[in-house]
Amino acid sequence: MTAIRLDMTMSLDGFIAGPDDRPGQEMGLGGFRLFNWLDDRAGPGPNGEVYAESMATGAIISGRRTFELAGRWNGDHHDGVPILVLTHHVADDDAPPGSARFYTDVGECAAAAREGAGGNDVMVHGAGAARALIRAGELDEIEVHVVPVLLGAGRPLFAGLEDTAGPVELEAVRVVQGRDATHLRYRVVRTR
Repeated sequence: MTAIRLDMTMSLDGFIAGPDDRPGQEMGLGGFRLFNWLDDRAGPGPNGEVYAESMATGAIISGRRTFELAGRWNGDHHDGVPILVLTHHVADDDAPPGSARFYTDVGECAAAAREGAGGNDVMVHGAGAARALIRAGELDEIEVHVVPVLLGAGRPLFAGLEDTAGPVELEAVRVVQGRDATHLRYRVVRTR
């Protein structure tokens, strides 16, 4: 079964970007520190293996903010896979580039991502997209790459879930220790 998996790097205190993230300073103040582990992405070790798994996904679901701050990935995140962007509003004259498409309905977006992934898993980027998928019961797994740094402030990954119907239970699937990051994967436990 195709899993929809959040794939995000975060500081130990839960931030995916430093303070003041914006165009021209996409990762906020000090936020690029979170990606030092990617220096090993082409290598044979744990970081390279985890990165290769991420790049083997068959579709991307992204939040609109992440999509825009990433320069819309110039229409191709990796290997031409479909990019499905969750957004609250789509302007009539806004045509996303390449394989990207906008969706305002979370369920439709998840269904299209599963179909477009060609039997592979779906990668999710962005805090807003993650929260929307969790609320809709569409997120299957969470993979976080925890970096040993405290940013102290910035964009939190999981803030804003207080409107879910109770705690979101997770089951540990694996822990992989790489240089400068601990890769944690959890399965979302369906309680309903």
